[in-house]
Amino acid sequence: MNTSFFTPLPETFFETLDLGEGSIGLQIQAYREAGAFPDLENVQVAILGVKDSRTTQAQNPDFENWEAIRKAFYHMHRGNWPLQLADLGNIRAGATPQDTYFALRECLAHCLEQNTILLILGGSQDLAYAQYRAYDNHGQMVHYVNVDAKFDLGDTAAPIGPYSYVGKMVVEEPFNLYHYSNIGYQTFYNAQEEINLLEKLYFDTYRLGEVCQQIERVEPVFRNASMASIDVNAIEPAHLAAPNLTANGFNGREICAIARYAGLGDQVSSMGLYHLDDLPNCQAANTLVAQIMWYFIEGVVYRKDENSPSAKKDFIKYQVPVDTDVLTFYKSQLTGRWWLEVPIAKKINNKLENTTLLPCTYEDYESACNQNLPAIWWKARIKNEL
Repeated sequence: MNTSFFTPLPETFFETLDLGEGSIGLQIQAYREAGAFPDLENVQVAILGVKDSRTTQAQNPDFENWEAIRKAFYHMHRGNWPLQLADLGNIRAGATPQDTYFALRECLAHCLEQNTILLILGGSQDLAYAQYRAYDNHGQMVHYVNVDAKFDLGDTAAPIGPYSYVGKMVVEEPFNLYHYSNIGYQTFYNAQEEINLLEKLYFDTYRLGEVCQQIERVEPVFRNASMASIDVNAIEPAHLAAPNLTANGFNGREICAIARYAGLGDQVSSMGLYHLDDLPNCQAANTLVAQIMWYFIEGVVYRKDENSPSAKKDFIKYQVPVDTDVLTFYKSQLTGRWWLEVPIAKKINNKLENTTLLPCTYEDYESACNQNLPAIWWKARIKNEL
């Protein structure tokens, strides 16, 4: 990997730290001087700042809170975490946004090779497109989960931007986007045409209100995800002391729970926190973002790797007749999580040919027992037969 893309954390940052025993800052491998880039060989989670927000047309984007967020995170006590952390410093804006995309893509591609999960502290959310493109040569199609008030489909014919990058994922080659899930959308921020389009593509969307009523329902959404992102504009502004953001959103507890579910996702190999430059450089905002980071890593620590064939041998199998179909459910004896078997059409060179179990909830099993086909079953079946 070309380390010239990165700039180390300034020495003044470390001079102002006053770390207590057991704090994260005392145990993280940080890039603090040129020529001493962290070795990722045994690192499970790496942090990277990407300081580019030019596509938002911001005149004077403020990136000062990047180090303030890190300071809040470094001061936290790590839990019972048997893993190695690294801080790779920052990627500063390249000559063009595309240069920044290239640097981020190369960094994440290297992390994927090293089996290192990358936690991105980013500017404008079009950086998620570079995050997605890092998977082009990774051998599998991508399931992207986005926590956002907007779908970010945009005009695919227009230049890429923070509210059009998902549309680029759909229409631009190579076509590696298998599934897109949005968590927390607010209807009045999304055109009805976009809502209809996502339904036609059999993508999943979850309104803010329904998620807040039952936060645990989003856990299965992350279980098969490859990459995830959170737009901080999806957080209620009162929890960030940010009056310029949207009026509604997730509260602090809810967004931390969602971040933990993202970390628990066995296949999530990158997570982006975007639009951080929209936040004020204040203790409330910096602390909440640091807590989101903490809970994501906490989730990684408690992964159970239930996608492995050996783990699935211990699942309990349930078969439920519904009309002319027989639905097959599986329950993990280790975690109590549920899966639903979905028929996969045989296709030549299908990267998904071995994927047969769809994460679901106990409520989906109950629905089948009451002779109702779960929505996730028929949606997945129709999509897989196209």
